[in-house]
Amino acid sequence: MASLSKVPLPNSNSPTISFSSSLSNNLQWRQSSFAFRAKYRRHNNNSIPTVRITAKIREIFMPALSSTMTEGKIVSWVKSEGDVLSKGESVVVVESDKADMDVETFYDGILAAIVVPEGETAPVGAPIGLLAESEEEIEEARAKAAQAGTKIDNSAPQVISSGAAPKSAPPPSPPPPAPEAEGPTKTVATPYAKKLAKQHKVDINKLTGTGPFGRITPADVEKAAGIESPKKPAAVPDATPRVTTFSQKAATDSGGNFVEIPGSSVVPFTTMQAAVAKNMVESLSVPTFRVGYPVDTDVLDALYEKVKKKGVTMTALLAKAAAMALVQHPVVNSTCKDGRSFTYNSNINIAVAVAINGGLITPVLQDADKLDLYLLSQKWKELVEKARAKQLQPHEYNSGTFTLSNLGMFGVDRFDAILPPGQGAIMAVGASKPTVVADADGFFSVKNRMLVNVTADHRIIYGADLAAFLQTFSKIIQNPESLTM
Repeated sequence: MASLSKVPLPNSNSPTISFSSSLSNNLQWRQSSFAFRAKYRRHNNNSIPTVRITAKIREIFMPALSSTMTEGKIVSWVKSEGDVLSKGESVVVVESDKADMDVETFYDGILAAIVVPEGETAPVGAPIGLLAESEEEIEEARAKAAQAGTKIDNSAPQVISSGAAPKSAPPPSPPPPAPEAEGPTKTVATPYAKKLAKQHKVDINKLTGTGPFGRITPADVEKAAGIESPKKPAAVPDATPRVTTFSQKAATDSGGNFVEIPGSSVVPFTTMQAAVAKNMVESLSVPTFRVGYPVDTDVLDALYEKVKKKGVTMTALLAKAAAMALVQHPVVNSTCKDGRSFTYNSNINIAVAVAINGGLITPVLQDADKLDLYLLSQKWKELVEKARAKQLQPHEYNSGTFTLSNLGMFGVDRFDAILPPGQGAIMAVGASKPTVVADADGFFSVKNRMLVNVTADHRIIYGADLAAFLQTFSKIIQNPESLTM
């Protein structure tokens, strides 16, 4: 079977993905049982077993780089056909739903054939290349790759060119005539036809009906009586002719009412945009509710002016405050995944929404409640750099238990956020702006205030839970000395 392994390499700070699977000479491309003989030799207690495999051609397949990945896009092939590969070398860069990752080979050999070229996608587990042990197997590997491509082409649906008229299907044969009934038959007429026949003294039994199934209609009676039916006035044509465009017809056929604007261009989703769209649609199945809360930020703003010289960002301050509030309200940090139970997460991992070129991603500040503010800020900067370079590892973006989305830096005063799948709540933070506030004694003053809206899963979090959490969050923001401890 195909194997996917993590191989630690010297002088490497990040985990690497290695892959390969073997193909025997007499087996077909897709349905092959990857049998091989292995011989282990252990030189000492610390050595890695040496595996000797008799297979000649190995299959390079699309690895699963995250738990949500169903297909991957080939960003670039680091190696070309005919290049000699060594175990641990990067072969291809794959774009998953969240990041680009270098994929390494687990075996020595020659890259004999590239099955999926750059810019194309393939489902997880599908072959994207072939690895040969020696030059003698290169031609055989390329033949297998060509055969696989032919099978894919043959399985594609046939499309009739718009230039040639499709052959019309033969007209259906007319139904056989109904057998004539023997003996007298009953005359069938509409009630109004019978009334007319009685008025004009027409023998209805001698008429031949022109209606469905020989039914006698009022027109048949009037014709027999010599009465001309009044002609209907001709329909007045509409002054504005109705024109059905191809785009309107396509919209009607697809069930939508969308009309394509002339000159528009259609851009397909990137892998990341497709993943975001899928998650947003999935979120619609969760019953959610929203609670807003005003938070005074004068003291927090003063603290930020002091600590930003040391590299602390406002995002780090907000993430730290949210984590400290979640410690006191663990239900807001919980998760409902199956609709029948919920989980109190043992870690407080704050995911923060970041807009990058071509999509949206949520790097995760793991154990945000346990890290001090300065270490948290440093960690956040590293995550943002990796996110914009599309180099985040799966655990760095899919392990969040609570999400923070901050649009305050753009001047947005309030907004609602969509709940990410697998989480209990998401906080939307607006800008801090001078606001006229009245105290309990009726005196007015101007304070900096921001509006916070939280969207929560109503199956596990109730209004009182969210209100209590927001009160705690507000107290921490208004007394932020604990954030620097």
